[in-house]
Amino acid sequence: MPTFVEVCAGCGGLGTGFIEAGFKPLLINEIDKSCCATLRRNHPSHGDMVRECGMELLSLEGLRPDLLIGGVPCQAFSQAGERRGFEDPRGRLILDFSRLLMECLPKAFLVENVRGLATHNKGETLRSVLELLHNEGKYRVLHKVMNAADYEVPQRRERMIIVGVREDIETEYEFPAPTSKKMLLRDALKDVPPSEGIQYSEKKRKVMELVPEGGCWVDLPEGVKREYMGNALKSGGGMRGFARRLSMDQPSLTLLTSPSQKQTDRCHPLETRPLTVREYARIQTFSDAYEFCGSVSQKYKQIGNAVPVRLAFHLANSLMGVVA
Repeated sequence: MPTFVEVCAGCGGLGTGFIEAGFKPLLINEIDKSCCATLRRNHPSHGDMVRECGMELLSLEGLRPDLLIGGVPCQAFSQAGERRGFEDPRGRLILDFSRLLMECLPKAFLVENVRGLATHNKGETLRSVLELLHNEGKYRVLHKVMNAADYEVPQRRERMIIVGVREDIETEYEFPAPTSKKMLLRDALKDVPPSEGIQYSEKKRKVMELVPEGGCWVDLPEGVKREYMGNALKSGGGMRGFARRLSMDQPSLTLLTSPSQKQTDRCHPLETRPLTVREYARIQTFSDAYEFCGSVSQKYKQIGNAVPVRLAFHLANSLMGVVA
């Protein structure tokens, strides 16, 4: 059975997809306490492999996994953030990933990051990352922006995927082709088990009741629109995340760390409320048996930051032929 080490594991979406595809974890690393609790809860047989520390403190000397994978923190490259790249300490964690790569020399590696990495600093940051992971010719490195909706995930979620194959491995890597099966939100929200979730204030609920399925703030009556949007109306841009109600007949918009921030609403298609924790998990293709630890807000954050399990599964299958 091929093996992997995962760093910056979050709540386990990426690793779960690899386990479902037939890989065995040797070590799982994450710094967030609630994420680590989630990892231990769902992988009890691997619980002692969960290493709770910053990646900069981790050493992989003596381990020889077939794969090194991880969702290296992306805030420094995010289109919504300050985008300071390597000037941000979180951006420098890619340097630690490269160090770990040289410590354990796996047959291949996979890094997941935000789409914004492709355009940050006019592409210079991506070129620097690819050169770093090339490691002076030790790895052949490929990259691609992939949309989870193309891989049995009921969600439009674009991510940068970087894959490297050790130079002595003869098999050439190919990213998985999109699947023929396309999932809609109605597929994810069928018979969802009840779970906790946040609620709208009464004032906001009255606003959201006026938004049709698939609609947003532009569908509000003029007076309500002006009061709800306030100065945001003067800022320009599409702003379609404001007062956004999802559609059953479309994939979900990208899930974020909360379903009810004013600029990034994710209202249930048919009911006037934010998506619940379990609905969030369904859209990210976690099984109903997967349990999340921590407060409600921590659960939303964990799931919103995760790699969709089915996307991870298809990536794992594409790597199986390279490392097995």
